[in-house]
Amino acid sequence: MPLRLPDRLPAIDILKNENIFVMDNSRATTQDIRPLRIAILNLMPLKITTETDLIRLLSNTPLQLEISFMKLKSHTPKNTPIEHMMMFYRDFAEMRNEKYDGMIVTGAPVEQLEFEDVLYWDEIKEIFTWARTHVTSTLYICWAAQAGLYYYYGVPKYPLAMKMFGIFPQTPLDPKLPIFRGFDDVFMMPHSRHTEIRREDILANPELTLIAESEDSGVSIVMARGGREFFITGHLEYAPNTLDNEYKRDKDVRKDVAPPLNYYKNNNPKNPPMVTWRSHANLFYTNWVNYYVYQETPYNIDDIK
Repeated sequence: MPLRLPDRLPAIDILKNENIFVMDNSRATTQDIRPLRIAILNLMPLKITTETDLIRLLSNTPLQLEISFMKLKSHTPKNTPIEHMMMFYRDFAEMRNEKYDGMIVTGAPVEQLEFEDVLYWDEIKEIFTWARTHVTSTLYICWAAQAGLYYYYGVPKYPLAMKMFGIFPQTPLDPKLPIFRGFDDVFMMPHSRHTEIRREDILANPELTLIAESEDSGVSIVMARGGREFFITGHLEYAPNTLDNEYKRDKDVRKDVAPPLNYYKNNNPKNPPMVTWRSHANLFYTNWVNYYVYQETPYNIDDIK
């Protein structure tokens, strides 16, 4: 897919080396089509890594996408150079009068806090309210999925006795949904979280539809408003080495860290990771862009409501 990205974004060179087709704004302006506008609210600490992961998955459709990165005014990231944030990100306040065909809200390293105790919770609530009338379809990932389900629908989260950490099989509950076109009966999804949402809370709310789950990792994907909202408890966007890096980082500072399950060959961390989720991750994002963004968004972007 021709992705319209800000000139000099680090992900461009990284992905070109992976033989993934991306396009900077200088070239994209020569194409006479209306690109789909996608906003990404990136709450992850390693911004450049997350940017690259998401752009990699958004690169598999023939549609042209224009990516805009959003940041919070109420939070200053510590692990990304301020120059990068100033060059490629805009505050929500600068974007609130614009409309977007699609939006992605990432996870954040605050899941063990109560939502109201998160320093930027008020701004998150404002963005969530805004998305309802300014975006055609939004993906909420991991903590953002829990936050969205709590804010919109009152669904609580619960602490886990042990971290959900690894790659777990998921079952689509309605394979005929467009989001699952081309999927197998079972697909794999990475998870890395200390809290969960529970099946009974989702089923108790008629506005929510549980569309994928796992016997091992529980609720996987929840859909609302006919596909205008998807809440994903795992990380289909993760690169092959993400869990490996996380495991090595944590075991160097704590002794109680277990290796991610179903990730290393024979569950032995001395072996390299096995990538078992990449094909379905690409398919999921392609289906989302095609069926829930492109097919549903109006040609005149100002008509989104």
